[in-house]
Amino acid sequence: MDPNLRTAPSIPSRADTIGIWAFMVAGVGIVAWAVVGAVLRIIDALSSRDVRVLGEFAGTPAEAPIGPGGIPVTVELDRAFLFTDELPGASLVALVLAEVTFALTVTAVVACLVLLSGSTLRGRVFSRRNTRLVGTAGTVGLLGAAAVPFFRNMAANGAFARISEREFDNVIMSVDLMPYVLGAFIVAIIATAFAVGERLQRDTEGLV
Repeated sequence: MDPNLRTAPSIPSRADTIGIWAFMVAGVGIVAWAVVGAVLRIIDALSSRDVRVLGEFAGTPAEAPIGPGGIPVTVELDRAFLFTDELPGASLVALVLAEVTFALTVTAVVACLVLLSGSTLRGRVFSRRNTRLVGTAGTVGLLGAAAVPFFRNMAANGAFARISEREFDNVIMSVDLMPYVLGAFIVAIIATAFAVGERLQRDTEGLV
């Protein structure tokens, strides 16, 4: 087959191009938001007199002023922010790692999707490179979604231990696997679709 007879890439329409560029600009904004937010939270944790940590509670009863005239009513506490003047070293490191992991995860996922969008602008949707970008974005997103709560849970357990002087046992390490299973399934479907598209496009070009 004469390589000069290969079909030229199909360039997106003007409307599609504008939409893709808007997506890429939004991606840059998301990365900036994630990085700046993570840096501010790290600075606050390292410099503030009261460290603010989100803690998970396992059905702990609490009083809330939601009754008539503000009368306290017993409720079941699911999660709340904890304030402590100091975190154990390991918990503070975990809190920092949670924010760093969050920022890196968002940056990596958006970078892969922006590169994929750039390839689409050039008229190349299905390729081995794009299949790898989709797989990388999905894998990094799933790992980050699991790692960030894990590190934050470690920090919260340190706050619980500090506040209660280790008298309140609320260590929660259970993980709901369903969202991760569903996420992995979606990533696998998309990656498979790109791999099949790549093969079909290669076969089609080979017939020209």
